[in-house]
Amino acid sequence: MAGKGTPATAVLAKQRVEHRLHTYEHDPKHESYGLEAAEALGVEPTRVFKTLVADVDGKLTVGVVPVTGQLDLKALAAAAGGKRAKMAEAAAAQRATGYVLGGISPLGQRSRLPVVIDSSVENFDTVFCSGGRRGLELELAPADLIRLTGAKVAAIAA
Repeated sequence: MAGKGTPATAVLAKQRVEHRLHTYEHDPKHESYGLEAAEALGVEPTRVFKTLVADVDGKLTVGVVPVTGQLDLKALAAAAGGKRAKMAEAAAAQRATGYVLGGISPLGQRSRLPVVIDSSVENFDTVFCSGGRRGLELELAPADLIRLTGAKVAAIAA
């Protein structure tokens, strides 16, 4: 299925990965982009994953966790082979990924950052993640998400 022109959809099209695009009207007043996506699409929130950028020992690293939980920074640091992790500055995350907050996709990022996906991703046939802008979700098989991002899978959700 051809994308609507985000770097994330371009990666999927180029790699010929089976996926579905889901769009919804983003409400700027909603407090959680991920929970908003789950509600708008009528999907179990544990299948919707958010993409967060953290700083692990001075190196930006991406953590992908269910929208129902939070990123366990200590677990992310360990999975990434580091000692300490903290959330990255918003500007640094946006600059490195090429996406705006609330629309950061683990796919098609401007800089190839290390990615760690929470192990719960393997509980589903398909999962949802941002398609590269607010109001656009990608649905794809966990194995494809892991392969295309070169991700390590570890228990990083709190």
